Amino acid sequence: MNTFSHICVYCGASDGVNGEYLAGASVLGAEMARRGYGLVYGGGSVGMMGAVARGVAENGGAVHGVIPAPLLPKEVSGPSIGRLEVVDSMHVRKARMAELSDAFVALPGGFGTLEELFETITWTQLGIHRKPIGVLNIAGFYDPLLAMIEHSIAQGFVRPKYRGLLVAEREPAALLDRLEVHETPDGFVRWTTKEDA
Repeated sequence: MNTFSHICVYCGASDGVNGEYLAGASVLGAEMARRGYGLVYGGGSVGMMGAVARGVAENGGAVHGVIPAPLLPKEVSGPSIGRLEVVDSMHVRKARMAELSDAFVALPGGFGTLEELFETITWTQLGIHRKPIGVLNIAGFYDPLLAMIEHSIAQGFVRPKYRGLLVAEREPAALLDRLEVHETPDGFVRWTTKEDA
């Protein structure tokens, strides 16, 4: 069984058009706090980011935001939520979030959320980390993406064993339950560094 100190949540700085998105983000935050998991996220206080961060903080959980300085005016409105770490770039932000986290969850979001999700999946495929990854499929938001992954498998661009890199559930508690027991499939490339050589 996986044990987590902090879960990284990728999500949008917008509300989306469906009220279920913000509600689901808030419930995920509350459930994380109930289980004793801290949040690592993009540092914003607006949209989905604000909803999940408040869900954690209002239920006694630890919140650690990581934000590039140029995004402060766009993504932080009013007091920050929890600890806010300001970094120089998006590349540093993503690396720092991954370093601080034991698992990853993607909520509904746009290009940035999708890019972060797939980079994290790719890092697992390459053996850079073996941390569990999931999507909270609120109101079926990720149905087209999951179908695209199946299409890529069927067309020979993704090996079937890589299907197991991603867990998807519609309810926060069910997703966290699965991440706690999820095992990354074997057979991935082992990423080597100079220190390993």
